[in-house]
Amino acid sequence: MKKLTEYFFKGLLFLVPLAATVYVVYLVFIKIDRLFSFSIPGVGFVVTILTITGVGFIASNFLTKRLVLLVDRTFARLPFIKMIYTSIKDLIGAFVGDKKSFNKPVSVALMPGSKIRVIGFVTRESLHNLGLSDSVAVYLPQSYNFAGNLIIVPKEEVVPLSADSGDVMAFIVSGGVTANEGPSK
Repeated sequence: MKKLTEYFFKGLLFLVPLAATVYVVYLVFIKIDRLFSFSIPGVGFVVTILTITGVGFIASNFLTKRLVLLVDRTFARLPFIKMIYTSIKDLIGAFVGDKKSFNKPVSVALMPGSKIRVIGFVTRESLHNLGLSDSVAVYLPQSYNFAGNLIIVPKEEVVPLSADSGDVMAFIVSGGVTANEGPSK
């Protein structure tokens, strides 16, 4: 009976992540396909990917950069719209593009001299505009969640980690149970 229980849990460990991943991918395909009325499943998804890539090509073209800049400035000036637009733009830019923000993994002491540490990413090294020239901004993603906390800490409490930022993010978001060895100092 003990062996049967062990097989059951190993089956769960294999099937649940597999089924959840397939289901999420399926939902994305279905939601995107519903935006269009194509009779062939997946065509809407392909059209969406091609459209996004085409817009990216046009936006990076020398002739259209002025138009992109005009749209950017217009949205950045409108009250309320500015908050939404710039927040989303900065969040997307934190993961892709030239201004990636989650590329400096660090370990931070919660209190000076404390052995309790948290892992995060330096998102801003200069806080001079806030009157905090001796501090840095560190973002602490939460495990199993699309949220996090921004903390301001003295520079001397931050220790850079010599690990791949993607591995560190996976380590944090998984609650420290990823298959890799986790971040190292």
